[in-house]
Amino acid sequence: MRDVARVSGMSLQTVSRVANGEPNVNDATRDRVLTVMRELGYRPNLAARAMRRGSYKTIGIVYQGLHAVGTRRTVEAVSEYAALNGYATTLMPIAAATGLATSGAFTRLEEMAVDVIVSILTSQLEFDTPMQVPPGMHAILIGPQSNPDVSAMDSDQIGGSEAAVSHLLEAGHHTVHHIAGAPGSFFAARRQETWERMLRERGRPVPEPLQGDWSAHSGYLAMRRLIETTPREELPTAIFSANDQMALGAYRALGEEGLRIPEDVSVVGFDDIEEAVDFSPPLTTIAQDWDLLGREVLRVASESLDGAPPQRVLLPTRLVVRESVAAPRPR
Repeated sequence: MRDVARVSGMSLQTVSRVANGEPNVNDATRDRVLTVMRELGYRPNLAARAMRRGSYKTIGIVYQGLHAVGTRRTVEAVSEYAALNGYATTLMPIAAATGLATSGAFTRLEEMAVDVIVSILTSQLEFDTPMQVPPGMHAILIGPQSNPDVSAMDSDQIGGSEAAVSHLLEAGHHTVHHIAGAPGSFFAARRQETWERMLRERGRPVPEPLQGDWSAHSGYLAMRRLIETTPREELPTAIFSANDQMALGAYRALGEEGLRIPEDVSVVGFDDIEEAVDFSPPLTTIAQDWDLLGREVLRVASESLDGAPPQRVLLPTRLVVRESVAAPRPR
């Protein structure tokens, strides 16, 4: 930095301001200093700057695989809004949803000098040992969490599932079948529990849930099994799928059987993936606001670094009505 100051003819304080991106430098001075920095091959020492400021401007994300749309969209949203706010992102995948693996990932990120950890775990933790957040480390857990010392954030799984089931019942269907998400998933469990509760509260039959794993193929297989083991006159007239991909698989199975959507079977999904509008017919679904999630993660992260206490944030979901639901036809 002294070399840059000497060659540019500027003070060391001015060079420091330019290196740190501070606004109180006129354009001509900034251009001169940046030109000399490039000529001399100077790069600010980010580690030293972080030690001086007490902030590394880095967010660490712990996740268990990117195959699930929710995890992938969350990682994308957090990374994008981190970049917009001048933060780098470090990704730390874990192979298993255990307390030991998660705590180990937290510790590695602490050693890599991140400011805030965002943990996205879609499965229930198998607590071989309790999950430990390193002392003094700020963390935000995505999903239902009970640790009062850590911020937590989730979309309104219950409200969204209630809206999906209500929409089908209010269309006139006697009951609703459910294609469940992967076993052990927080989100699958919340959606299935809400579906079952809604039917019981309204005095409707509760069919055996169809087990999927979030993939379109699992939705297809689940629906094929039901079709093959159920008399045609007893086939469902309404399906609530725990995500849009499994709904797509159900579309295929129903189409193979000559059943039309929504004339014979109505379908509602969850997530509102980009392709949902291009299903045939376009899929009615529950939208999660990924952009809002990214913004809220950065807000909570920033406020926690400023000393704010842990926060609980519940993000809204909304029903997106398209063309996959209609009143049931008499059979």
